[in-house]
Amino acid sequence: MSLAINLMLWVVVGILMLVAGMRGRGVLHDGLRNGGGELLRLLPRICIGVVGSGFIAEALPKALIGPWIGPDSGLSGVLVSIVAGALTPGGPVVGFAIAAAALKSGAGAPQVIAYSTAWALYALHRLLLWEVPMMPARLVWLRASVSVPLPFIAAGLAMALAKP
Repeated sequence: MSLAINLMLWVVVGILMLVAGMRGRGVLHDGLRNGGGELLRLLPRICIGVVGSGFIAEALPKALIGPWIGPDSGLSGVLVSIVAGALTPGGPVVGFAIAAAALKSGAGAPQVIAYSTAWALYALHRLLLWEVPMMPARLVWLRASVSVPLPFIAAGLAMALAKP
């Protein structure tokens, strides 16, 4: 499955290169330069996140993971995961590294899904530092309010789909 996704992504990149090349040699050159720059900028962060998630997984006390956010923690584990997701600062390297580490340490899939969904939808640092200063506060709080049930729904669907 992973190989198929990688191949599909490379096909998309190839098509985009072809389109850029048809628009002009300068467009293709600029696209390659910008994409290469982003790769060089992000690659160290991705490597740090992947290696860091291994350390986080080993550092997390496995005796606490099961009762708090393990597969049998149920709704309380989902709630703990949602709060943790909302309070986790940082970008995808941090959020997904923590989610992967929790999974390796024995967290349940629905709980990790709730964590990731809460982190993506309403991480408080992003809400306060980016959204409120850039958009009307009423709109930000409305968006955050309507997002509140979504991690619960995602976790509930994961629990329902995982049952035999």
